[in-house]
Parts: sequence; structure tokens; C-alpha cells
Amino acid sequence: MPNYDVKNMDLAEGGRLKIEWAEREMPVLRQIKERFTKEQPLKGVRISACLHVTTETANLMKTLQAGGADVVLTASNPLSTQDEVAASLVSHEEIPVYAIKGEDNVTYYKHINAALDHKPQFTMDDGADLVNVLHQKRRELLPGVIAGTEETTTGVIRLHAMAADKALNYPIVAINDALTKHFFDNRYGTGQSTIDGIVRATNVLLAGKMFVVAGYGWCGRGLASRARGMGANVIVTEVDPLKALEAVMDGFTVMPMKEAARIGDIFVTLTGDINVVDVHHFELMKDGAIVANSGHFNVEINIPGLEEMSKSKRIVRPFVDEYMTKNGRRIFILGEGRLINLASAEGHPASVMDMSFANQALTLEYLTKNASKLEKRVYSVPEEIDKKIAELKLAAMGVSIDTLTPEQVKYLGSWQEGT
Repeated sequence: MPNYDVKNMDLAEGGRLKIEWAEREMPVLRQIKERFTKEQPLKGVRISACLHVTTETANLMKTLQAGGADVVLTASNPLSTQDEVAASLVSHEEIPVYAIKGEDNVTYYKHINAALDHKPQFTMDDGADLVNVLHQKRRELLPGVIAGTEETTTGVIRLHAMAADKALNYPIVAINDALTKHFFDNRYGTGQSTIDGIVRATNVLLAGKMFVVAGYGWCGRGLASRARGMGANVIVTEVDPLKALEAVMDGFTVMPMKEAARIGDIFVTLTGDINVVDVHHFELMKDGAIVANSGHFNVEINIPGLEEMSKSKRIVRPFVDEYMTKNGRRIFILGEGRLINLASAEGHPASVMDMSFANQALTLEYLTKNASKLEKRVYSVPEEIDKKIAELKLAAMGVSIDTLTPEQVKYLGSWQEGT
């Protein structure tokens, strides 16, 4: 392939303006970029990144490039690419990008292979598709790979499975495990952007609706909170008794999906598992039910099963497919079952991605120095990186906090004093 594949290079100037707008909300990454420019900690390092091609990702790519890295970017989801951003990175930053919004499955994997043709020393992934292709189809490149990072919950799950099977060939740091990632990106970012995606796609009023959240992990917590804030009656479905109990204590109604299917108006999956909304759930849904996914892959909704039980399908709005079941009920699937916050909206706000991508940048710097000491398994982000990012974010927000006195430090490290 040529050294890029984007939809339309004429979109580049609009992309540059959007990238600049996002940068305003990313003060931590901006500080890292300034230091990287001076110190060049990634000088000459080849990086293949498989991430959502958004304005925030563009600023990460510019930061890595400022640090001396030779970086290539491909999309981690066929519907998440912002075409104007892809064009701008190619035109203005000379960063090779392989991503087109709405690309088919064949093109998606052709683009991943193009990014791997870069012969990366480090991989950056969001969902582990690039790592998966590398380990299954492009094994000749593995000896040259030093280490990698993984952005999201679904990818971390896949990588832990690979490590358990002794199939993982190099160390990978789970960015998603950082507190400054999943506390904020997953909860506040996913919560807000999922609502944004649903409203943009449908323009429905959430107030008064029965809103079903499948999964009460950090993303589910965020979405449930935001939906309630919009006036929806929120139902949570779970398989984990601890998370289900937490949802109850947080004031939400908890029930099995089979029960929720009968009364829900809007359903959103955020679990990372397959067939969370299945055929037997579709059979119980009311006419006009809206079903969306905010987990990484589009397998959480059994769309092939819905197609089999439907007599027709049509697009009624952008990113809204109407399935007419054989018994005359309409079920609406948003964004082809893919990440609705990126399919019909713009993904997470830049201010939360600031912390997530600061983790990416600093972890890459850490790996260039320490990867040779690591085993072929999944690691968490070092605590000192996590805390440093939190400190930088607070400072950028103008927030000060207390520090322990020497007396307090001594007390916390002692055991002699009692009541």
C-alpha cells in the first residue's frame, strides 16, 4: 500500500482545526509534549498504533513524534475514524495513517497489516486486534517487537487470555488498569459520550424512559449515573454479585436481562462479552426498543440472530437500523452495534483522554528504558506514572491539595502507638 490510506485529503484543514481545539483541553499531554521535544526519549523508535482515529489520538501521535518516534496509525474500529483528522495527520504532520470511517472488514485488516509493515518495535493497541494479527498472521515480525501498550478493557481481557495460554510474545502494559484511566476515561468519558452518541443518533428524550445498562463496571457505572441525571429510570443487569450489589446500593434497579427486556425502552451493553442481548431477549422487547453498544466489539448484541427473526431491515436515520420482526415489532439497532459513542458522536471529551493518553506517552517512555527487564505478560501502569499524571492534571485545573507533615509520615509508618 502507499504510505497512507484516508478518505479525502481535502478534509485536512478542517481536521487541523479540530485537533487544535482538542489540544486546548489536554494540558497534561501538552506538558509531556514540551518535555519530549527537548529530551527526545523516543528518538528513532518505531511505533505501530491501532487506536480510534480521533482528535485526541492525533494529539497523542504528535506527542510521540515530538519525542522522536517514527509512528504509524491505523484504526481500531471501522466506524470510529474521524476522516478529517486522518487527513490532517498525513498532510500536516506527515504521519502515515490507514483509516477510513465505514471501511469494510477486508479493508480494516488490510490497514492493520499496513501498520505492521512498519516493522514496529513497540505496539499501541485498543482492543488487541493489532496484537492478535501480529501473533497469528505476522509472526515473522515478533522478534523485532520489544513491548507494547493496550488502551481498553476488552483488549486487556484478550491479552490476559493470551498470557495464560503462554501465547504472548512480549510484555504489554495495560493502560486501562491505571487509576487515571479507568476512574475517569471509563466512568466520565464513556458515561457522557455514550449518552451523546445515543441522542445524536436518535434525538429521543431520555427523561422518563426505562434505560437498561448491561454491565456495571466502570463504564456501566458512568453511563448509569449520566442516564439517571438525564431523568431516565435506570435498570442494571449484571452477572457479578458484587457489582450487582453495588448497583443496588447506588440506588439502581437490578434484574436479569430477560426481565429487563420486557420493559426497557433503551438498552446499552458495556460488558466485553458476547450475546449480552440475544435472540430470546429480542423476542420479549416492546415495539420501538432501541439497542446500542458501548463495549469495544460489536459482538455484545446478537445482530445475526436479530436478522434471522426479522422480515425486513432499513436505515431510518444515520446510524439507526430498523429491524421489523416477523411478528410486526420494530427494534432499532444503533451504529451497527459498534461503539455508539464513536460511531455517531466524537468519543470521549478531550479532557479525560488527556489522562489516558498521558499514560500512553509516559508508559512508552518507561518501556524504552525498562522493557528488557520485563517478562512476556501483562503489566499495570507503574504507580509513579499514575500519580504524576494526577498531579499534573490537578495543577492544570488550578487545584491544590495538602501534603503530609514529617510527623504524619512518621505516624503512618509506625505501629507502636495505640488508642
